[in-house]
Amino acid sequence: MNEPSSGQVAPRAGLRNYLLVTAAYWSDTVTDGALRMLVLFYFYNLGYTPLAVASLFIFYEVFGILTNLFGGYIGARFGLKTTLFIGLGMQLIALSMLAFAPPGALVVGYVMVSQALSGIAKDMTKMSSKSAVKLIVPEEASATLYRWVALLTGSKNALKGVGFFLGGLLLSVLDFQDALKGLAALVGATLLLTAVLMRGGLGQANRKAKFGQMFSRNGAVNKLAAARIFLFGARDVWFVVGLPVFLSSVLGWSFWQSGGFLAVWIIGYGVVQAATPGVLRSRVQEQREPDGRTATILAFVLAALPAAIAVALGAGIAPATVVVAGLILFGAVFALNSAVHSYLILAYTDSDKVAMSVGFYYMANAAGRLIGTVLSGALYQWGLQYGPNQGLIACLWASSVFVLRAGWWSLLLPRHAGPRSKPIKLDDLGD
Repeated sequence: MNEPSSGQVAPRAGLRNYLLVTAAYWSDTVTDGALRMLVLFYFYNLGYTPLAVASLFIFYEVFGILTNLFGGYIGARFGLKTTLFIGLGMQLIALSMLAFAPPGALVVGYVMVSQALSGIAKDMTKMSSKSAVKLIVPEEASATLYRWVALLTGSKNALKGVGFFLGGLLLSVLDFQDALKGLAALVGATLLLTAVLMRGGLGQANRKAKFGQMFSRNGAVNKLAAARIFLFGARDVWFVVGLPVFLSSVLGWSFWQSGGFLAVWIIGYGVVQAATPGVLRSRVQEQREPDGRTATILAFVLAALPAAIAVALGAGIAPATVVVAGLILFGAVFALNSAVHSYLILAYTDSDKVAMSVGFYYMANAAGRLIGTVLSGALYQWGLQYGPNQGLIACLWASSVFVLRAGWWSLLLPRHAGPRSKPIKLDDLGD
């Protein structure tokens, strides 16, 4: 039997490592979602105000911005394997800080530091996995890239939903710190298995990469990043603090009920993302992949939904029905929009710059989440002085404004990806 050539071996090795980095990302995603619910409900139950609860996640988002900026540079210069292990290691440290903290140490400042490490971890692993897709799919296979990105993004959000449910359930049946010890054990096992099973690297390190290249000079990437800031700000301005607090305090749901509902929403959101290529497949145009026009239409459709929910709540319609039905519709359209963005960032990017472009793009993603998180707590707390429903209504109007702004930026996006200056080759993947 003839020995396989290096061009034949490299793709198999690259695919093996991609599967490992994706599995590691999934593990980190579940623990990240569970940690979010544990911290949110635990401290709100202690009597923290919505704004104080939101402040616990500020460092998480701030360091997410910095991580995506520096992480793209690290990934380009030292390889995606390095960023993967940094991410898993940071998540293990973050969980251990809370799980093994002495009595009285769980104060705001300490938790914020732990959340900062968790933010670094989540974005390092996310950038590694999503950049790896570009290294596996041949440059000419844009339809395959579209499907793979949608599947990865959708599966990530579905597993984040599992994490939300797990966090709410753990807090209902276990002590806060015992629950965190279980999550730390999961991440530790993932880190060990990935280190043992991964062979070689994931892509090639570029020792000539410069930090200044982190700031994108690609106009399409910059406009997409701006749209991404407002899109994710629109989600988190009511989803992060306002909605969970509303479910527990106004509707009277238990921790596991609130966490379970949010989990089902996130899972459904992930399913829609994974199915986006089929849902949006054009039967009129020759092309089957989305473009800037697709993102624009979805944004303006999405903007009407939080406004409609706010109007219905203000009119006194049954809040449980309005919020549940409205959130389902919002999640479906938001998922389509987000999946289109995730495809476009890779479609607009040269393959030799993928780690940096993805890092820059997710830096914008984290910036939107930071703005949305802070406003979610602040607007909800401000609105409460006018009535129990007014806190969420204030968050919803802000969400609608944010999505309109995302739609405006999407209007400026190219209507096609355009040629790349340096297509990737499968035999460049290394082993």
